[in-house]
Amino acid sequence: MNDTTTARRRMPRGAHAVAIVGAFAALLALSGCVPSFLNPQQPVSTPTGEEVDAELEPFYTQVLKWERCGEGMGCATAKAPLDWSDPAAGETELALARHVATGDKIGSLLVNPGGPGGSGYDLVMDSLDFAVGEPLQQRFDVVGFDPRGVGRSAGVACYDAPEMDEYLYGIIPGERGSDEWVAAAEAIERDFGAACGEETGELLGNVDTVSAARDLDMLRAILGDAQLNYLGYSYGTFLGATYAGLYPDKVGRLVLDGAIDPGASESEVSTAQAAGFERALRAYLESCLSGSDCPFDGTVDEAADEIGRLLASVDQSPLRGTDGRLVGADTLVTAIIYPLYSADSWPYLNDMFEAVMFGDADAALSFADGYNGRNEDGTYLDNSAEAFSAVNCLDYTYQSDVAAMREKAAAMAEAAPIIGPYFGYGDLACANWPYQGDAERAEIHAEGAAPILVIGTTGDPATPYEWAVALAEQLDSGVLVTYEGEGHTAYNKSNSCVNDIVESYLIDGTVPASDPKC
Repeated sequence: MNDTTTARRRMPRGAHAVAIVGAFAALLALSGCVPSFLNPQQPVSTPTGEEVDAELEPFYTQVLKWERCGEGMGCATAKAPLDWSDPAAGETELALARHVATGDKIGSLLVNPGGPGGSGYDLVMDSLDFAVGEPLQQRFDVVGFDPRGVGRSAGVACYDAPEMDEYLYGIIPGERGSDEWVAAAEAIERDFGAACGEETGELLGNVDTVSAARDLDMLRAILGDAQLNYLGYSYGTFLGATYAGLYPDKVGRLVLDGAIDPGASESEVSTAQAAGFERALRAYLESCLSGSDCPFDGTVDEAADEIGRLLASVDQSPLRGTDGRLVGADTLVTAIIYPLYSADSWPYLNDMFEAVMFGDADAALSFADGYNGRNEDGTYLDNSAEAFSAVNCLDYTYQSDVAAMREKAAAMAEAAPIIGPYFGYGDLACANWPYQGDAERAEIHAEGAAPILVIGTTGDPATPYEWAVALAEQLDSGVLVTYEGEGHTAYNKSNSCVNDIVESYLIDGTVPASDPKC
């Protein structure tokens, strides 16, 4: 999911996977046309037996052309309306990758790795075992998809690689939060938004999560499933919950792991995440100080204060890497939070902190590059950074009052004294975006939906545990599963307790009678 560290920082992302009728109907799907002899108001029955408006028929009855793209893998492209409120106004493309069930097939299981901006296509194609366990691979066609605007789907485009370097790693002049600094950051964001609008076109205004959830229902239908089976991580939980709110009667078995609270505002999200990463940082320091190769001495509080001084130092005097790029406080924060997603990565922070303390910027740049999806040759793996901004700018509401931004920044600094000071002013990006979102975040209840499994990790830094509790309580049929541990998301990354519950639910439909507290 998300983090608005500075005006230019992406909100921390989800489990960034290391990775979706006959000839006449097919012709209609390709052309995107509704035959003239159909009454546009007359409902049309789809292959799954449900009725949709005639204007949606070309989309809901399209036949996917699967082509082999790996061992046991097929790839295809689906068409979706560019604007679901006006299906005749144009189309956009969605990329899918499918691993065919190796055993007795139940149906399709669609997966989303988070972000927003994460590629479900890559998750299934490159990291299938990371995405789902063997029992699910046996019983489901596991389908990864790139949501609209993301990856191999028709995507958001903004800058070339050198421009992205300047945007992500450049130093904003002036003292953080000052009039000079805010004006410079606002100009940077305005230029970035304008480039995104020019390079992406109308799609940029239609990459919101509600539109993606409508795509999800279309994919369900053309895959031949009467109900949706879905596994969503991090931001993917918001996409899944949004689907449940729109189509409660189409909910099959939904797992929402690393849950987001749909009712939380952008300000509440950023503050909670700053506090979440600060807790994870302190947990790292506690572990570090108990070992033999920790670069810090003293107590957790004393070590945290040393990190705070280090961030303040590079904020004033950035370090320069061997490739010429600078490491200021924003980039260093990115480098710090990247390994905090998993406790297994904490030891790598020891060397990074020690290097930065001696003026070496390269280790920090390497971690920040991993977070930002930047390759060693300066190219970028995908468009996840651009897509992240585009989706969030439509999904939340923002304001342009600088005084209010300063109040929010102060609240974040109070909630997380070490990391929080660098999480403020996120409104600057979306307040200067070409398309403005107008939907207020609200609770999702999904009345009438089948049981929905919600998983929360007590030490999750990116999607704090309290969000899972909130979502499970909001959903009329929410069932909470708590994993008591560290790290972002739990299924296939924690223990057999979580894994067995998820797999039993998806395969057999069973849910625990009470929270097992794994």
